[in-house]
Amino acid sequence: MADALPPPPPAIVITGSALPEAKAERVYAVERIGPRLIAQSPTHELDQLLKEVPGVQLFRRSDARSGHPTSQGVTLRGLGGTASSRALLVLDGVPQSDPFGGWVNWPAYDAAGLSDIRIVRGGGSVAYGPGALAGTIEMTSRSDAGASGEIDVGSRGSFEGQGRGGVQAGGGVLSISGRTSLSDGFIPITEETRGPADEPAPYREWSGRARWVAPVADLTELQANIAAFHDWRTRGTDFSSDRTNGADASLRLVGRGRWQWSALGYWQWRNLRSSTAGVSPGRLTATRVLLQDSVPSHAIGGSIEMRPPLHDGIELRIGADARRTSGETRELANYVAGQPTRRRIAGGETWTSGLFAEASALLSGMTLSAGARLDRWQVSNGHLFEQTIATGTVTRDERDPKRQGWLPTARGGVLAPIGGGVSLRGAAYLGWRMPTLNELFRPFRAALDATAANANLDPERLAGAEAGVEFSRGAWRLSATTFVNRLRDAIANVTLGHGPGSFPQVGFVAAGGAFRQRQNVDAVAVRGIEASAEWARGPWSLRAGASLTRARMRASGASALLDGLRPAQTPSFAGTLSASWEKGGKGASILLRRVGAQYEDDLNTRLLKGATTLDAFASWPLTDRLQVVGRAENITNALVMAGIGGDGSIERATPRTVWLGLRLR
Repeated sequence: MADALPPPPPAIVITGSALPEAKAERVYAVERIGPRLIAQSPTHELDQLLKEVPGVQLFRRSDARSGHPTSQGVTLRGLGGTASSRALLVLDGVPQSDPFGGWVNWPAYDAAGLSDIRIVRGGGSVAYGPGALAGTIEMTSRSDAGASGEIDVGSRGSFEGQGRGGVQAGGGVLSISGRTSLSDGFIPITEETRGPADEPAPYREWSGRARWVAPVADLTELQANIAAFHDWRTRGTDFSSDRTNGADASLRLVGRGRWQWSALGYWQWRNLRSSTAGVSPGRLTATRVLLQDSVPSHAIGGSIEMRPPLHDGIELRIGADARRTSGETRELANYVAGQPTRRRIAGGETWTSGLFAEASALLSGMTLSAGARLDRWQVSNGHLFEQTIATGTVTRDERDPKRQGWLPTARGGVLAPIGGGVSLRGAAYLGWRMPTLNELFRPFRAALDATAANANLDPERLAGAEAGVEFSRGAWRLSATTFVNRLRDAIANVTLGHGPGSFPQVGFVAAGGAFRQRQNVDAVAVRGIEASAEWARGPWSLRAGASLTRARMRASGASALLDGLRPAQTPSFAGTLSASWEKGGKGASILLRRVGAQYEDDLNTRLLKGATTLDAFASWPLTDRLQVVGRAENITNALVMAGIGGDGSIERATPRTVWLGLRLR
């Protein structure tokens, strides 16, 4: 009898994803944005797309097309803060916050190139390193073959174009994508408060990404990524242009055998150039007051995770990670008669590295989870150098000593089904965040206000707990979560004086301006509730979500005036309501969003009123693969106050914008 043929080798499936979602995640408050929501969103801007999730908050209301690039931090659950993010944004496992300032360069991302966005609300993420005080936003890139793209034209000479193609290559899939966007812009200052110095704020941006995903051995997958972006805009006056360039590269190996594992290494580079303008009384003229000629920064890091095979129902994750950031700002400052009189260089380096473990178990129908990590942090090479240009006299040459320490992260929770599609959840967590190089070493100006750095800032530390209920049956999914958080040593811009006058680090502050310094305040105490509902049947989908929070500062000493006040840029309410329909290439959606009032400043003296906006999307097939699409943002042209200047001027977020385009599916 002939010998039996050997069994065929196991099929290799190209996924481009990380390891399977950890079972521990089931016990926490998780929201998802999938391909359908991305495709039918009235906006292509990732930061605006995320705001459809209850509790997600940008530092300022202006989006990445009109806001200053250094004001684009992201947080959740009413933690507020500075422009540095208190939520951890990751793409294919790589942390995405700017190495120097902790903000997010949103124009670097094309939402159409993502297969999934997961928002895990609540601190204590053990697998991605420190920084997830408010939660984690995890993005996964698409890795499928085929071609898609879209071209749109819109209000005020706006244009958007994006395309993506994936082909079989080297036994895997090579995908290349690109996006560009430009506009003549709108005048950011409202008509009632603007002056002759105010003008439209155009923007130009592009991004590109190449990704190769291929098997390199049985059940082992290689994921290689390289990306670059360019972002340029003005802020609506002369001498107010900003430019950011960036590049990223990463390699990740994923093993999908009995021993599941992943190993990741990455490199990031950013360079910001920003010109700041001062406006004369009556907003008659604008002059340059500061030029950040170059802000180069780098990050390099990596992580490894292993999941050994264990008894059914038990999962263990163990691993380690490290991240190094370095950078400095090179500035020309203290302009007189249009010329700089002082040169400034400030920057430093930070290190974080840690070990983690997290276990979950299925016990009598309940899911139990517990995890912890321990990190070593370090701040070194801190420096602030200032020199008078005319004479060469060195006015400041500060070298800060190395500082270091150890901090823990932990989380644990339980998910208990009680029948009828109802489950109860409970969790508690600890987390922390390093102060950024920008917060530690760089003084800055915004309009008439000036803020000094603080090289002695300590890391922020958070403790929190939550309890929730979920219902899922048929077409319905409902959830509600109540939470309490306490952020100790919270970093805030604390007002210490008002102009006119000269102040340390920043020099002269004019009348109407404030002098502030970044300081650790005692705490930010937050309690609140988040709720969401979703109904989906056939082509129809309805979604609603809301977050209600009470956030208060706890402060003493130099920041005592902040005690009992609401953190700056923190609304007490935000909610969304949306409906969508899709069938046979036809589709439509409408989105109603409400954000409550919030304060522009730490002393709660400048109130940004609440606002309600309405957005819409529609598509109609021309062929099997080609659609005509229409989008409208802020249909009612509602005034969304994004800022209040010391002179009383009001900055607005994006006004009514209408788009018409063609989409290749």
